Amino acid sequence: MSRFQYKNQSRKPSGFLLSVLIFLAILVIFIQGISSLSDSTLRRQKESLANAITRSVTYCYTVEGAYPENLEYLKKNYGLTYDEDAFFVDYRVIGANVLPDITIIEKGD
Repeated sequence: MSRFQYKNQSRKPSGFLLSVLIFLAILVIFIQGISSLSDSTLRRQKESLANAITRSVTYCYTVEGAYPENLEYLKKNYGLTYDEDAFFVDYRVIGANVLPDITIIEKGD
Protein backbone atom coordinates (compact mmCIF):
# COMPACT_ATOMS: atom_id res chain seq x y z
CA MET A 1 0.00 0.00 0.00
CA SER A 2 2.49 2.50 -1.04
CA ARG A 3 -0.10 4.83 -2.41
CA PHE A 4 -1.19 5.85 1.12
CA GLN A 5 2.29 6.48 2.29
CA TYR A 6 3.60 9.99 2.03
CA LYS A 7 7.02 10.56 0.79
CA ASN A 8 9.10 13.17 2.44
CA GLN A 9 9.24 15.81 -0.24
CA SER A 10 10.88 19.06 0.58
CA ARG A 11 9.50 22.21 -0.93
CA LYS A 12 11.98 24.37 -2.65
CA PRO A 13 11.86 27.91 -1.33
CA SER A 14 12.95 29.23 -4.71
CA GLY A 15 9.57 28.29 -6.24
CA PHE A 16 7.74 30.25 -3.56
CA LEU A 17 10.10 33.18 -3.91
CA LEU A 18 9.64 33.18 -7.67
CA SER A 19 5.85 33.23 -7.26
CA VAL A 20 6.06 36.19 -4.87
CA LEU A 21 8.35 38.09 -7.23
CA ILE A 22 6.04 37.50 -10.19
CA PHE A 23 3.05 38.65 -8.13
CA LEU A 24 4.90 41.83 -7.07
CA ALA A 25 5.93 42.56 -10.66
CA ILE A 26 2.32 42.20 -11.86
CA LEU A 27 1.15 44.44 -9.00
CA VAL A 28 3.69 47.16 -9.90
CA ILE A 29 2.69 47.05 -13.57
CA PHE A 30 -1.01 47.30 -12.59
CA ILE A 31 -0.39 50.32 -10.34
CA GLN A 32 1.63 52.07 -13.04
CA GLY A 33 -1.17 51.47 -15.53
CA ILE A 34 -3.75 52.99 -13.19
CA SER A 35 -1.50 56.01 -12.57
CA SER A 36 -0.96 56.51 -16.30
CA LEU A 37 -4.70 56.32 -16.92
CA SER A 38 -5.34 58.88 -14.17
CA ASP A 39 -2.77 61.28 -15.65
CA SER A 40 -4.30 60.89 -19.11
CA THR A 41 -7.79 61.64 -17.75
CA LEU A 42 -6.57 64.76 -15.94
CA ARG A 43 -4.84 65.98 -19.10
CA ARG A 44 -8.06 65.49 -21.10
CA GLN A 45 -10.06 67.36 -18.46
CA LYS A 46 -7.62 70.26 -18.68
CA GLU A 47 -7.92 70.38 -22.48
CA SER A 48 -11.71 70.22 -22.23
CA LEU A 49 -11.72 73.08 -19.71
CA ALA A 50 -9.50 75.19 -21.95
CA ASN A 51 -11.86 74.60 -24.89
CA ALA A 52 -14.95 75.40 -22.77
CA ILE A 53 -13.48 78.66 -21.50
CA THR A 54 -12.37 79.71 -24.98
CA ARG A 55 -15.83 78.94 -26.41
CA SER A 56 -17.56 80.83 -23.59
CA VAL A 57 -15.29 83.86 -23.97
CA THR A 58 -15.74 83.92 -27.73
CA TYR A 59 -19.50 83.49 -27.48
CA CYS A 60 -19.72 86.30 -24.92
CA TYR A 61 -17.72 88.57 -27.23
CA THR A 62 -19.98 87.66 -30.15
CA VAL A 63 -23.19 88.33 -28.22
CA GLU A 64 -22.18 91.34 -26.13
CA GLY A 65 -19.40 92.95 -28.19
CA ALA A 66 -16.84 92.80 -25.37
CA TYR A 67 -14.90 90.10 -23.57
CA PRO A 68 -16.08 89.26 -20.04
CA GLU A 69 -14.35 91.14 -17.25
CA ASN A 70 -13.81 88.07 -15.06
CA LEU A 71 -14.36 84.36 -14.85
CA GLU A 72 -17.28 84.74 -12.44
CA TYR A 73 -19.22 86.52 -15.18
CA LEU A 74 -18.84 83.45 -17.42
CA LYS A 75 -19.94 81.17 -14.59
CA LYS A 76 -23.00 83.25 -13.80
CA ASN A 77 -24.21 84.19 -17.29
CA TYR A 78 -22.88 81.46 -19.57
CA GLY A 79 -23.02 78.37 -17.37
CA LEU A 80 -19.30 77.68 -17.19
CA THR A 81 -18.55 75.01 -14.57
CA TYR A 82 -15.38 73.16 -13.69
CA ASP A 83 -13.74 71.35 -10.80
CA GLU A 84 -12.19 74.16 -8.79
CA ASP A 85 -10.46 71.65 -6.51
CA ALA A 86 -8.54 70.18 -9.45
CA PHE A 87 -7.77 73.31 -11.51
CA PHE A 88 -6.79 76.92 -10.93
CA VAL A 89 -7.79 79.28 -13.75
CA ASP A 90 -5.92 82.58 -14.08
CA TYR A 91 -8.06 84.95 -16.13
CA ARG A 92 -6.48 88.30 -16.97
CA VAL A 93 -8.23 90.94 -19.02
CA ILE A 94 -5.90 92.91 -21.28
CA GLY A 95 -8.48 95.19 -22.87
CA ALA A 96 -12.13 95.35 -23.85
CA ASN A 97 -11.50 94.13 -27.39
CA VAL A 98 -8.46 91.94 -26.76
CA LEU A 99 -8.75 88.24 -25.98
CA PRO A 100 -8.02 87.72 -22.26
CA ASP A 101 -4.95 85.80 -21.13
CA ILE A 102 -6.20 82.47 -19.77
CA THR A 103 -3.90 80.10 -17.89
CA ILE A 104 -5.06 76.78 -16.45
CA ILE A 105 -2.95 75.15 -13.76
CA GLU A 106 -3.50 71.70 -12.24
CA LYS A 107 -3.63 71.79 -8.46
CA GLY A 108 -1.52 69.25 -6.63
CA ASP A 109 -3.00 66.75 -4.19
